[in-house]
Amino acid sequence: MERPYEEDEDELRRRRRRMRRRQEIRRRRRRRMLIRRMIKAGIAAAALVMVLLIIKLIWGKWSPDEGAVSGQGKRFQAEMQKSLLAASIANGGAVNPGEDGQGEAGGLEEPQTYRYEAAEYMRQLGEEDITSSYAIFVDTQEDGILASRDAFSRMVPASMTKILTALVAAEHIENWDDTFTITIDITDYSFKNRCSNAGFGKDETVTIRDLMYGTILPSGADASLGLAVYVAGSQEAFVELMNEKLRELGLSETSHFTNCVGIYDDNHYTTAYDMAVMMEAAIQNEMCREVFSTRIYTTSSTEQHPEGIELSNWFVRRIEDKETNGIPVYGKTGYVDESGSCAVSFGTNEKGRTYICVTANSGSKWWCINDHAKLYQELTEGA
Repeated sequence: MERPYEEDEDELRRRRRRMRRRQEIRRRRRRRMLIRRMIKAGIAAAALVMVLLIIKLIWGKWSPDEGAVSGQGKRFQAEMQKSLLAASIANGGAVNPGEDGQGEAGGLEEPQTYRYEAAEYMRQLGEEDITSSYAIFVDTQEDGILASRDAFSRMVPASMTKILTALVAAEHIENWDDTFTITIDITDYSFKNRCSNAGFGKDETVTIRDLMYGTILPSGADASLGLAVYVAGSQEAFVELMNEKLRELGLSETSHFTNCVGIYDDNHYTTAYDMAVMMEAAIQNEMCREVFSTRIYTTSSTEQHPEGIELSNWFVRRIEDKETNGIPVYGKTGYVDESGSCAVSFGTNEKGRTYICVTANSGSKWWCINDHAKLYQELTEGA
């Protein structure tokens, strides 16, 4: 009488065994499928890496300034830069001549120009040397380029723009103790464009000297705009003076500015080479060199700031503890998203030899400063 029950139990056990086998089969299938997918993904990733390596290898051969390159690539780049510079010399002073050999400054009186030639042993910088995508290092005594990385390519200057702002202002200002009142248009412009500021307030009356220091040391947009309006009546009119100065320097073919602050614009551009020319022209101006060489400055007393505002040079604060081969280095930093961290600097050794360094498109402000320190340390040794 108990047999039917036993048969039911046996059947139940068989069903359970079949179910377990089916579940195990499904698990095995899923594992095999997952393994196949992982293998396919690994093969695809390896193929992608290989393609990228091939592209990098090919690009390195055709772009000697990018990454490690062969000796032939370095010689090609040096000869290319020498030919560019030779053409500019033949142009009668234009650093970057136009196709007609005259440049935009052809009709102007010949100004003082600065022409740099590739040094005999010019160093081609790559990503293993510096983090910046664009760079140039110049010995102004020999007018020689000691190191370069994509120095003739268009780049975004960001607040390095203020080097030219300061130079143009210095050439048009006679009384540095004259005063200017900060307007709401200036403060609104600075706020709207999220600019760095010296800290002057609306309706604050400050000296023109204060505006000059405020432009360079803390990279103040309020101070830059104040200089522009004081000199030319408006930023637009002042920018015309800036571009006229570029023509005088022979740079108008490769540089053009649309504002005096460094705000990004498609038509606001320069090159590392041109930026070095602007810096050399600026440090020949007594007022500019004095301001650029100042670490800390306190503005005049005003109603809004009875004790003045203490301004400090951001570039100097970041590089002063770095090894620069004993050379005091001064400069101007810059940053917008499109430019990355950038800076232009100059340093004079104890023998009176002056160097200029420009770097742009570094991944951080500290990497940018490290690039400058490294180039001064390595390229001025024994000079």
